Amino acid sequence: MDVSLTFLGAAGTVTGSKFLVGADSSQFLVDAGLFQGLKALRRRNWDPLGFPATSLRGVVVSHAHLDHCGYLPALVRQGFNGPILLSADTAALAEIVLRDSAKLQMEDAKYASSRGYSKHRPPKPLYDADDVERTLPLFQIVDFDTPVPLGGGVTVRLPAAGHILGSASPVLTADGVTLAFSGDLGRANHPLLRPPAPPPAASAIIVESTYGDRIHPPHPQQALADAINRTVDRGGSVVIPAFAVDRTELLVLALQDLTRAGRIPRLPIFLDSPMALRGLQVYQAAVARGSGDVRPDLPVDLLSDSDVHEAHSTTQSQALNDPAEPSIIISASGMASGGRVLHHLKQMLPDPRHSVLLVGYQAVGTRGRDLVDGATQVKIHGEYVPVRAEVVDVQGFSVHADADELLAWLASAPEPPQVTYVVHGEPAASAELARRIGAELGWLAVVPRDGERVRVR
Repeated sequence: MDVSLTFLGAAGTVTGSKFLVGADSSQFLVDAGLFQGLKALRRRNWDPLGFPATSLRGVVVSHAHLDHCGYLPALVRQGFNGPILLSADTAALAEIVLRDSAKLQMEDAKYASSRGYSKHRPPKPLYDADDVERTLPLFQIVDFDTPVPLGGGVTVRLPAAGHILGSASPVLTADGVTLAFSGDLGRANHPLLRPPAPPPAASAIIVESTYGDRIHPPHPQQALADAINRTVDRGGSVVIPAFAVDRTELLVLALQDLTRAGRIPRLPIFLDSPMALRGLQVYQAAVARGSGDVRPDLPVDLLSDSDVHEAHSTTQSQALNDPAEPSIIISASGMASGGRVLHHLKQMLPDPRHSVLLVGYQAVGTRGRDLVDGATQVKIHGEYVPVRAEVVDVQGFSVHADADELLAWLASAPEPPQVTYVVHGEPAASAELARRIGAELGWLAVVPRDGERVRVR
């Protein structure tokens, strides 16, 4: 059987994961992610795929982050109606993420139209709520580590990846050829999830490299506590742009731990993201039932706390822009690329009493990256806003494996692959990880070009 692999995203960049697997006359997509960050990347969401969506026999989704599943409704709008294979918790979270994505796109298009700052006439979303509702019935639940036939002689298996709830490292096998995708790989010390499963013996391993040139610092809670205490001493409040899925849960846990230990004062914690609140319910349910990738020793009330307040309505959200007392606001999106957090940043960045804490990876071209890089102003809703608040890049809360952890995961494979493809990283990170794979493991490691097609045997 002739097996090919084409890199349609996450090659030379850390976003837009899409990998086209061809097996004779059958085609499958592993991940269908949106491009985020730089405008040139976001424009690629509108580009033709280079093949008809109707030609796909199926899509395999590693996890529910937007850069891995956010393109699914666009595929359906283009005519795809095959199965979408994913774990049960990924399905539950992806339903939330996709509905929110469509809602934000529709709202942003409407807002841009009213303010006249879009060059599109009229502004339009990539997909809408109807496209999402036509996508959800295509979900086909796959249990962890259970081989499932895709058709055309191809089977898929989903070992747990330990990155976010439900995340998997897809393994596709066709006629003796095995492709093992890391997806986004988690860390052994994730406070909620089991460590990632080791990779299998494979013809090729496709490994992410988000942190391929970095090592996570060991004590992120101290930096978080220090920033919060400085802000409270100034009489200010803390805004934390956070990914609605997983990062919000980890922050709530960390803040609970710091408060109980007396390392920060007891403060009201506001969760201002409807998507994060719905995601929190999925996590709470998974912990309560002991989901397959959740650590088995967690108490069922782990994510409950009297200091956590939920901001559901727009009115409740707007009230947080002028806090009456020091507080902590956790709001999406994590790279400040959209969502309610933009309204908080617009109001609070000009005030030096406040702080903005960035607790995850910030892709090039996002407002979060601009803030990390020391921007003195950022553009929000078509207007420039001065940055006078303290901006703190809190390293170590990422649930992506760092360079050493990626190497250790690869080294745990029962035998070397014929080739390792290093993807999903900025160029320097991918190049450094590929270098280390060659130098330390003695494996052939390649950083593929965007759009490159290779044969696998």
